[in-house]
Amino acid sequence: MPRIVFAPAIQRHVAVAAQDIAAGTVREALDAAFAVEPRLRGYILDDQRRLRAHLAIFVDGVAVRDRAGLTDMVPAGSEVYVVQALSGG
Repeated sequence: MPRIVFAPAIQRHVAVAAQDIAAGTVREALDAAFAVEPRLRGYILDDQRRLRAHLAIFVDGVAVRDRAGLTDMVPAGSEVYVVQALSGG
């Protein structure tokens, strides 16, 4: 079963513990987390249900490629890590 983990910087805004979830894609993993803590949705996704620009998601250390549809696969036993993205010069 995959596990979804939110970085401490996100937990400052919405307290959410790491969760073991039933999911086959990143979208399904996020939906499972939103079911437990609905306030996360507005912080993680924009109005078009795309990943917000200031966030990044990694599956087993690899950045997701589909930031709009969030269709990247999440194999059993994987870790989905949601973190604030770094930007700047």
